[in-house]
Amino acid sequence: MVLMAIDHVRVFSGVPAGGVTADIFLTRWVTNFCAPGFVFFAGVSIFLHGQKLENVNAQSRWLFLRGAWLVLLELTYLRLAWTFNLDFKHYMLAGVIWMLGWCMILMGLLIRLPVWANAVFGMAIVAGHNIIPLVIGGNAQAITNGSLGWLWRILYFGGGIAVGGAGEPNFFVLYSIVPWIGVMSAGYAFGAILRMPPERRDRICYIIGGSAILAFLVLRYFNIYGDRPWVPNPRVPAWISFLSTSKYPASFLFLLMTLGPTIAVLPLLEKAYGRIARWLTIFGRTPLFYYLLHIPLIHAMAVGISMVRTPLATPWLFTNHPVRPGELPDGYTWSLGLLYLVTAIVVVALYFVCRRFAEFKSQRKDAWLSYL
Repeated sequence: MVLMAIDHVRVFSGVPAGGVTADIFLTRWVTNFCAPGFVFFAGVSIFLHGQKLENVNAQSRWLFLRGAWLVLLELTYLRLAWTFNLDFKHYMLAGVIWMLGWCMILMGLLIRLPVWANAVFGMAIVAGHNIIPLVIGGNAQAITNGSLGWLWRILYFGGGIAVGGAGEPNFFVLYSIVPWIGVMSAGYAFGAILRMPPERRDRICYIIGGSAILAFLVLRYFNIYGDRPWVPNPRVPAWISFLSTSKYPASFLFLLMTLGPTIAVLPLLEKAYGRIARWLTIFGRTPLFYYLLHIPLIHAMAVGISMVRTPLATPWLFTNHPVRPGELPDGYTWSLGLLYLVTAIVVVALYFVCRRFAEFKSQRKDAWLSYL
């Protein structure tokens, strides 16, 4: 949750998404662990939540409603939070919450399959989806411009879609459904591992995580499969080129690079204790509530900073973030120090709000609270 805030502050800071220097590149790269972790552990949560319900029909119904709610939030509240404008006709965003919503809707069907079938399906999608670009070769543009191009963009390629007779694209798919439905399905199967005895569970986590890291290193180094090739470039440090994997859509190597360490570190994180661990747990107990608050808070702080620091550039903050914000005004870009300072302020401020909300949820059993 904290890493995610770094990237979303970066969006409004004008700092580019990556670069050839270690500080800027790592500012973006470290946040790559967020989306895979959210989607994977959403699958785990679905498995664990299902253990509390009476039957699979009840769980499917809950997933359909929860998923539809997330899609609605993305297209209304979050679209406004990102842009601070009401020009819905010319800009709509299918972001990470949209993707999570549709994946949950699809999981309403997949949970009817055995756990092992979800494991096979999830791993097949995660590992196999990079075959698609190899099969279609140079036909991707023809496919996405065809009569079903909109569906291809939603399912896999992403990009802009002209909706409602618009001449120019006005609906932008940032997170396609594939491969993320595979990640969520695999996470659902992984939930069964977390219910095993601790010693066996930890051993399996180390094996899965370590194997994913090793596979990433081998496949990436030799450019065997799973992403566009990397090549040494005198203008870019080799390690940056090596770690620069594709996120939109998320490549097999991107997912190995992020999910491998995430799974491997789970046994260690479970043993974490102390004040910081307790603070971070609060965010884990209120993830959607935190998400819904942190974007407008970051955006509002960026507007306030700009009015003091670069007042003439403030209109840029009312454009179509994060995909189509327009040209960055001269002199607007923040320093990394300011970026991290704003991130710290946002996280600390939201800790107190999320703690109160977590306490409220623990005292109430209202059904609507399960949607926040």
